[in-house]
Amino acid sequence: MKDNENFFKVSVAVDVVLFTIEENELKILLIKRSSEPFKDIHALPGGFVHEGETTKGTTSRILKNKAGVANVYTEQLYTFDTPKRDPRGPIFSVTYFALAPREDIKINKTKESQDPQFVSVKKLSGKELPELTLAFDHTDIIKYSIKRLQAKLEYTNIVYSLLPRFFTLNQLQKTYEIILGQKLDKRNFQKKYLQLDLISPTKKMFAGTRQRPARLYEFKIRKPAELRKFI
Repeated sequence: MKDNENFFKVSVAVDVVLFTIEENELKILLIKRSSEPFKDIHALPGGFVHEGETTKGTTSRILKNKAGVANVYTEQLYTFDTPKRDPRGPIFSVTYFALAPREDIKINKTKESQDPQFVSVKKLSGKELPELTLAFDHTDIIKYSIKRLQAKLEYTNIVYSLLPRFFTLNQLQKTYEIILGQKLDKRNFQKKYLQLDLISPTKKMFAGTRQRPARLYEFKIRKPAELRKFI
């Protein structure tokens, strides 16, 4: 008898919460399942970990195949291991969240894809939750990921992952407000953010509104970093 025959057998999957901002709303990529369990029900893009593959590698594969996204910010979120979370048996989900500007996301729609689309988090959290039923425990995963994203904004620079290379200070502030769900004092926010020394003004100007042209900024380094809490 092999030693591992007495061990509990479990499968490992990865589910990905891909955040973006579109039409001034925080949105998440969802698919519609094409097979049981939960056929025709919306779910997070996910899949089983292949032999010889890390969960991070699985995340990259899922993002590429389901959303046409590569080289974006990803971070392991949590392992959801409730025994009955999947009706097929003990399947643990190592979840990740990913961030990308909407213009960098080219959703692949093929015969194998499962109707990928972006849905506002307003339909997935709080009072509007009943508007959209999700498969498995994906509602819990999304709620947890939103809280994690909000917390990360307060002590890291990951907001760069949701912004285009060049942006105005108003665009930066608006991104924070959309994610946090609250208005921020313009003068106080911009003053504190500039003091962090994370961004630099460019010679470019944004003139897409009726207001006077606004200076465009860019991040000095587009890599994850921790910073002192400023909000």
